[in-house]
Amino acid sequence: MRNKNLYYKLSFIIVLAILCGNFVYPNYFNKFSDFLKLPRIPETPFKLGLDLQGGSHLVYEADLSQIEEQGQEETMAGLRDIIERRVNLFGVKEPIVQIQKERLIVELAGIKDVSEAIKMIGQTPYLEFKEQRSEEETQKILAKQKEIEGKTQEEIQQIPDWQLAFEDPYFMPTLLTGKYLKKAGVGFEQAVPNPIVLLEFNDEGAKIFGELTSKNIGKPLAIYIDFQPISTPVVQEEISGGRAQISGDFTLEEAKNLARNLNAGALPVPIKLISQQSVGPSLGKISLDESLKAGIFGFLAILLFLVIFYRIPGLFASFSLLIYASIILSLFKLIPVVLTLAGIAGFLLSLGMAVDANILIFSRMREELKEGKTYLLSLEEGFRRAWPSIRDGNFTTILVGLILFYFGTGFVQGFALTLVIGNLIGMFTAIFITNNFLRCFAGDKSPKWLFLWR
Repeated sequence: MRNKNLYYKLSFIIVLAILCGNFVYPNYFNKFSDFLKLPRIPETPFKLGLDLQGGSHLVYEADLSQIEEQGQEETMAGLRDIIERRVNLFGVKEPIVQIQKERLIVELAGIKDVSEAIKMIGQTPYLEFKEQRSEEETQKILAKQKEIEGKTQEEIQQIPDWQLAFEDPYFMPTLLTGKYLKKAGVGFEQAVPNPIVLLEFNDEGAKIFGELTSKNIGKPLAIYIDFQPISTPVVQEEISGGRAQISGDFTLEEAKNLARNLNAGALPVPIKLISQQSVGPSLGKISLDESLKAGIFGFLAILLFLVIFYRIPGLFASFSLLIYASIILSLFKLIPVVLTLAGIAGFLLSLGMAVDANILIFSRMREELKEGKTYLLSLEEGFRRAWPSIRDGNFTTILVGLILFYFGTGFVQGFALTLVIGNLIGMFTAIFITNNFLRCFAGDKSPKWLFLWR
C-alpha cells in the first residue's frame, strides 16, 4: 500500500512538472501539437513592470480644499477608480494607480504616447445620466455601424448621416449631469436590510430628475462616468424632491463603490501633474536581461553546491528546485504577477529559502545515518526534526512579506508578493517533492555506494 501511494504521488509530481514547464515555455509543445493537429497551450506572456518594460511614472496632486476632511479619503478612492478606468480605455495594460494622502501615483508600463495619457488623466471625471432610446433609433444606429465596418475614414464620410454610427445605440444623453448631484451615499432598505445607494440633487437637478423619471417609468436610466456605464437602474415611479435611491442585489462593498464613483464624478476635484519620470524600453530591456542572467547563474550555482556537498540527495533536491521554478513561474503568469526588479529579487530570495529547507533536512539525515540508523528511518527523522526550523523560518518570512505587502506601495508590494508565493511553494517542494523523491530509494544501500547518500 505504501509503494502504491508513493507511485501516485510521484505520478502527480511528474504530471505537475510537465504541465507547469510547458505552460511557462510552450514553444516546443505547440510545435509538436501543430504537427499532430492537437490543441495548443496558450502562450501567455509575463506581466512586466515599469522598470523592466519601460514606461512612465506620474505623480498627481489633488486639490481637496473644497472637500470636507471626512470625505477626502472617499474622494481620493473614487478618483483612483476613475483614473484606472481611463488608462485602461487608453490601452495601458496593468496600470498601477496608488493613493498617498492627497497624491495619486500612476505607473503606465509600455505606454508610447505619454502626453495623450497625461491629458486624459488630468480631466475632471464626467458624470451623466442617459435615457433609453426607442427601438427604431437603436436599430437605425446599429445598421449605420454595420454599414461603416471595414471602411476607411474617407469612405465613411461619404456615407449619409455617418455620424450616427459613433453614437450610443441604446442610450441617449439628457440634461442631467454630475454638476446637479449634491452627494451620493449608502443606506439600507427598511423592510429588508439590503444596501442601497442614495442620491441627492440640487434644486435645478431635482426638477430635471423629476421630469426625466416621469417619462421613463418602467425603463432603465443609465448612469455613465467618463462615457462608460456604471449602473442601469430601472425607474419605478416619478421621483420629485431631488432625492432618489438605487436598489438591487448589491453587496455593501458594491454599494460603497458605486456611491464613491458617483461622488467622484460629481465633485470638481482638479488634479495637477507634479512629477513625471520616464523609463526607456531599452533601459528596461537591459535591466531584464541582467536580472535573468544573474538569476540563471545563481540558480546553477545553487544546483552545483547541492550536488557537490550532498551528492544523491542534492541531485534530487536540484530536480525539486527545477520543478519549484516551473511552478512559481506558472503562478506568476496565472495570477498574474506584475514582475519588477524588486519582484525578481523576492523570487530569488525565496529560492534561497527553499534551498535552506533542503539543507536542513539533509543535515539532519546525515546525523541520523551516522548513528547507524537505516536510510528510511534517517529520512523520516530528518524531515521530522528539520520541520520546526523550516516552519518557523518560512512563517516569519511570510509574515514580514504580508506586512510589507499590506503597508507598502509599488515595488515593495511586488517584492513582498513574490517572496510570499515563493516561500509557500518552497515549503511544498522541500517537504512533499524532495521527500517523495528520496523515498523512491528507501531500500538498503550497498556499503560500496553508501557515501553517495551520506
